[in-house]
Amino acid sequence: MPDSLPSIAILGAGKLGVVLAQLALKARYPVSIAGSGSPEKIRLSMSVLAPGATVATAPQVIEQAAIVILALPLSNYHSLQPSLFTNKLVIDAMNYWWEVDGHDTELSAPTLSTSELVQAHLPSARVVKALSHMGYHHLHDEALPAGQSDRKAIAIAGNSPADVATVADLVNRLGFDPVPIGNLAAGKQLEPGHPAFGANVDAATLRSYVTEA
Repeated sequence: MPDSLPSIAILGAGKLGVVLAQLALKARYPVSIAGSGSPEKIRLSMSVLAPGATVATAPQVIEQAAIVILALPLSNYHSLQPSLFTNKLVIDAMNYWWEVDGHDTELSAPTLSTSELVQAHLPSARVVKALSHMGYHHLHDEALPAGQSDRKAIAIAGNSPADVATVADLVNRLGFDPVPIGNLAAGKQLEPGHPAFGANVDAATLRSYVTEA
């Protein structure tokens, strides 16, 4: 694998986590993945679904990674240990679903974007919102090389231009056109109930769904 590509840890071995692992491995990133329990619970399935990914505990994969992708039920963010994420670039790919997360007043009617809540919980991390508004099945099916006219787009929101640029490069390598939309607060436009949520569209159309902050 190219030494220039940063290592990626994916927290969450569900459908989204598996698809992101598959895309990242295809793009030749070093990938590790952790589920909610013992690594042994997912080792066999990951060897079939994401061959080449390292399976380990959450602390182990976080420690070794340059980029950590959160592909968990959003309500689980409270259980993340902030000290593990010091100086880590964290991609928040989570959304609130009451069927999974339960009826959570904080998450169902937040005064901040949910990514800002994650950032507040992980104050020493650098949180960027991305890979959240497109369904996992579209992520799996729609990835295309750069330059194709029918390539789909992924929106990115973050406070650090350098981190947004890093995530934009990742999104591009995974097979999508990156569309930065502004700071982390702008990520609220990517949440359920907003036009960009569920969008499986090209970059120009996606830009028409959001207001840059």
